[in-house]
Amino acid sequence: MMQTPHPIPAAPPTPAAPDGGAAPDAGRSDTARPIPHRGWILAALMLAMSLAAMDITIVATVIPQIVGDLGGFEHFSWLFSIYLLAQTITIPLYGKLADLYGRKPVLVGGSAVFLLGSAACALAWGMVPLIVFRALQGLGAGAIMATVNTLAGDLYSTRERARVQGWLSSVWGIAAIVGPTLGGAFAEYASWRWVFLINLPIGLAAIFLIGRYLHETTSSHAHRIDYTGAILMMLAGSLGVFGLLQGGNAWAWSSPASVITFGLAGILILATIAHERAAAEPIMPGWVWRNRVMLGSNLGVLGMGLVMMAPGTYLPVYAQSVMGLGPISAGLVLASMSLGWVSASAWSGHLYLRFGFRDTALFGGVLILLAVVWFAWLPPRPATWLVTANQILLGAGFGMLSTPLLVGVQSIVPWHQRGVATSANMWSRYLGQSLGAAVVGALFNNAMQSLMQTAPATLEAPLPAARDVMSVLQSSPAASALHQYLLTVFDSATHQVYVGMIWVAVLTLLAILLVPRHPPMPQT
Repeated sequence: MMQTPHPIPAAPPTPAAPDGGAAPDAGRSDTARPIPHRGWILAALMLAMSLAAMDITIVATVIPQIVGDLGGFEHFSWLFSIYLLAQTITIPLYGKLADLYGRKPVLVGGSAVFLLGSAACALAWGMVPLIVFRALQGLGAGAIMATVNTLAGDLYSTRERARVQGWLSSVWGIAAIVGPTLGGAFAEYASWRWVFLINLPIGLAAIFLIGRYLHETTSSHAHRIDYTGAILMMLAGSLGVFGLLQGGNAWAWSSPASVITFGLAGILILATIAHERAAAEPIMPGWVWRNRVMLGSNLGVLGMGLVMMAPGTYLPVYAQSVMGLGPISAGLVLASMSLGWVSASAWSGHLYLRFGFRDTALFGGVLILLAVVWFAWLPPRPATWLVTANQILLGAGFGMLSTPLLVGVQSIVPWHQRGVATSANMWSRYLGQSLGAAVVGALFNNAMQSLMQTAPATLEAPLPAARDVMSVLQSSPAASALHQYLLTVFDSATHQVYVGMIWVAVLTLLAILLVPRHPPMPQT
C-alpha cells in the first residue's frame, strides 16, 4: 500500500489541506488557518530554488577553465543542453508524484539527486562524464521546479501568493548577479569544481529545514502509477526538446536528422495522448488542456518563455560587442530585468485581487509588447541607461504576467490537483524557453547572413563567416572599416530578433484572452 497525503480539515468552509503545508483557497473568501513555521519553510524553498536558479549562470562563467582542464571543446554546449532537457521532461512527472505522495518526499528526493549530481560533477574526470552528471543534476532540478511553486501555493492564500512569488522571483534576480561573480572568483582563485561543490551546503540546509518544519500527514491508499505514460511522455519530450536544441546548430532544420527526430517525436506524442486518455491516473490529465484557464495560462507562459530567450541569449554579447561594456557591466544590464520582475510580481497581487487574474496578466503582456517594440526601435549603439530601462520594463511585464497566471491556475484546483496544475505551467514556460532558443537563433543567424551578403565592396578585409563574427570583433582594430561594419551587422541582427519577438508578444496576448475573466474556484 502506498502513502498519500491525507488532508486535515481546515476552518470551514475551506478545502482540505496537508498539515503544515497549506493555506488553501476557499472560493473567493480566501480564508485559511494559520500554518506553523511558514517562514522557515519559505526560507527552505528559496534555498532549494537558488540551486536551480544559479546553476546555469555560475557554470557558464567557468567553461574556459573546464575545457582547458578536461578538453572536449566540441561537446561543451551539451553541459547546458542536457541539463535543460532533463529538467524540462521530468517536471510533469514530479508534479503528478507530488499530488499522489505529497510535496515533501518529492522535493527532498529531488534535492538529494541534485546534490548527488553536483558532487559527481565536481569529481568528473572528462567532458563526457561531466555531461552525464549534468543530466543527473537536471533530473533533480525538475523536482525542485515542480514542487517549490506548488508548496508556495499550499502554504499561502491567493491574497498572499503574489508577495511570496516576489520573494521566489528575487532568488532568480540574486542568482543572476551572484552566479557569475562566484563563478569568476572560483575560476580565478580556486578551481571550476567549486561551482558544483558550493551547491552542497545550500542544498543540505534546504533539506534540513524541509525535514524539520514541513509535516504532511499520510494515510494508506493504493495508487496505480502510470509508468507507461511517464516513459512515453519523457521519450516524446526528449526527442522534441533535443530536436529544438540541435536544429540550426548541429544540423539544418530541413535535414534528414531533423525530419526524423521531429517525426518520431510527433508519433510518440500521439501515442502518449492515446495512452493517457485510457490511464487510471494519467501523468498529464486531459483536463489540463481542456480547461480554458489552464490552456490560456500555459500558452501565455509558453510565449513568455520564448520572449525571455531574446535578452537571455544575445543581450550580454550585444552589450559587450555593440555597446562596448565589460563582462561585469553587461551582466548587470541583463540582471536589471530582475528589478522589474520582482517588483511587478509582488505588486501584481493588489491588481489581480481587484481586476482579476486575466486582466492583470494582460497588462503584463502589454508591458512585454511595449518593451520589445521599444528595443526594436532603439538607435544603433544605444546608451546604457536606455537598454537598462528597457530591461526593467521587460522584467516588469514578465512578473505581471507570470505571477497572476500561476496563482490563477493554482486557485482553480483543489490540493490534490495543484501539483499537476503547477507543473504543467512550469513545463510550458521551459518548453517556451527551448522553443525560444531555436527561434531567436534562427532569426539572428538569418539576419546576419542576409546582412553579410550585402556588405560593401570597399571593405579592406574579407568578411568572416557568421559564426566567427564575435572572434573577429574581439581581435580586429576598433577603428577599422571591417570592425565598424561588423558592429552594424551585429546591432541590426539583434534588433531583428526583437522584431520577431513583437509577433510572439502579440500571440501571447491572444493566448491570455482564452482565460475567462472570472474563473470558477474549487468547490468545498
